[in-house]
Amino acid sequence: MTAALWPDGRRRCSWVTPGDDVYATYHDEEWGRPVHDDRALFEQLVLEGAQAGLSWRTVLHKRNGYRAAYCGFDVERVAAFGPDDVVRLLADAGIVRNRQKIAASIDNARAFLELVAAEGSFAAWLWAFVNGEPIRTRPRFLAEVPTSSPLAELVSKELRGRGFRFVAPTTTHAFLQAVGLLDEHLTDCHCADGPTPV
Repeated sequence: MTAALWPDGRRRCSWVTPGDDVYATYHDEEWGRPVHDDRALFEQLVLEGAQAGLSWRTVLHKRNGYRAAYCGFDVERVAAFGPDDVVRLLADAGIVRNRQKIAASIDNARAFLELVAAEGSFAAWLWAFVNGEPIRTRPRFLAEVPTSSPLAELVSKELRGRGFRFVAPTTTHAFLQAVGLLDEHLTDCHCADGPTPV
């Protein structure tokens, strides 16, 4: 399926749920745009981990709940979460209440800080995998958009080696797409010209 034509006259990648303005805004303003801010990268890591086994739409509509529950994705505060915070998060209907995913998000915050201490910033470490330049492909059909890639496998392996969890290659590929290392908007999508970094 090629990019779908919406009532506003724009064509969007066909994975965007028709009529869902939250999803459309995310697609138009974020997905595939290069992200170089560590807080925003940590946010996306948490959300992608939460998405595993669920639809992205489900997680996207809980994003504000996550921002509240996770202190605006302040990685240092999340890394300091303890057992009481886990109980609080498990009771929070604003997020995906999965004990393993919650525990992984806290462990990942700690691993994130360790990586930053070693490398200077998560963003610099991550973007070095692509020499600072997004890899732009322009698949024509949704079926041509991969769910994993050699880059995702490499980054996944490196993340797992540094103690991150819920970062299998498929999840990592989705993360790399979301933060713009991989820009895989469909050829006739209105975002396919190469979005501006954020």
